[in-house]
Amino acid sequence: MNILIVEDEKNLGLEIAEFLGKEGYTIEHAWKKSSAEEKIFVNTYDFILLDLGLPGGDGFELLHQLKQLKDREDAVIILTARGDVEDRIKGLEAGADDYLPKPFSLTELLARMHAIIRRKHKLEMNEVNIHNFILDIKNHKVSFEGQKISLTGKEFEIFNYLVLNKDRVISRINLTEHVWGDILEINSDSNFVDVHVKNLRKKLSGHAPIEWFETVRSIGYRINSGK
Repeated sequence: MNILIVEDEKNLGLEIAEFLGKEGYTIEHAWKKSSAEEKIFVNTYDFILLDLGLPGGDGFELLHQLKQLKDREDAVIILTARGDVEDRIKGLEAGADDYLPKPFSLTELLARMHAIIRRKHKLEMNEVNIHNFILDIKNHKVSFEGQKISLTGKEFEIFNYLVLNKDRVISRINLTEHVWGDILEINSDSNFVDVHVKNLRKKLSGHAPIEWFETVRSIGYRINSGK
């Protein structure tokens, strides 16, 4: 998944990025409010990890701007040294999904992210069953009837994002944003998304028919839950 870290403490930001990068997440940085605004207005993110004390402005202002944007579902976790109850209440009422005071454990941050994913997608556990294919969100694994399916990191992220958004048409642009990051750095004419999807389908179809994995012509893809 695609994460934007908005944090002016560069050592902390890099430490978070290294930790989450090892967990398979795609990371972008913004060290000040203005650069964060530019990224948020262009890209969408699965998570925005937001510090409140930023050069050039307050994190609450950025959160307010994000919530004014139409059709945005970016989950926001506030990471800040401000531990007052009033600030926590203000952040949550402004639309943040969670509030983690500094200093914090990186493993706790990851656990909270997993909890938000479960809550957002109405999951009881970190596993999703889609036509007997088991998607293990926490451990980045896919299996069928107990047999592990060997996927590349990008193939897993594509399948993960499509499954979590099952029964919705996901455009190629949207898929690119969430798996590869900043769309400004990517050649929009490239067919690399289709190539990865083709390889993913080949691996899945080696275990069972996947007619539920649909291509929506000229738009993107949809995974049908069969409900």
